[in-house]
Amino acid sequence: MAYNFYGWEGANISPIKKINKINNPRDLYDALSNIWCEYSCAPRLRVKWSKENKTVGQCSTTAFLVQDLFGGKVYGIKLDDGAFHCYNVVGDCIFDLTSEQFGDEAKNLVYENNEEQFREVHFANKEKEERYNYLKEELNKYINS
Repeated sequence: MAYNFYGWEGANISPIKKINKINNPRDLYDALSNIWCEYSCAPRLRVKWSKENKTVGQCSTTAFLVQDLFGGKVYGIKLDDGAFHCYNVVGDCIFDLTSEQFGDEAKNLVYENNEEQFREVHFANKEKEERYNYLKEELNKYINS
């Protein structure tokens, strides 16, 4: 199956510990595709969220969830509005489960020489931490179903 997120072809890494139903980032993408929703979207981007574009506003919470499962680091591409678009680097594997939100503009994202992002900074925003916890809880339900 072909995916559209950045780095999907090389996303062959395994989770830090065995997880039911999740063997690689593509499996996680499949699971999150059934979990991402308007609630898990960043409030400022909810007007852009739709079932056709589920990854809108999901980047930082998703990237930190990926880090929990696969390790590695989270980096951020600085956008024109000053916000950061987060993605994951695990070893030499670079992937971005939420790159599709940018449509054709995703080809302009540069996945090198970006600043590392830290959950302590992102989750200082309690609303963002709540959305992360929501994704984590819903993923646990999926894994254990």
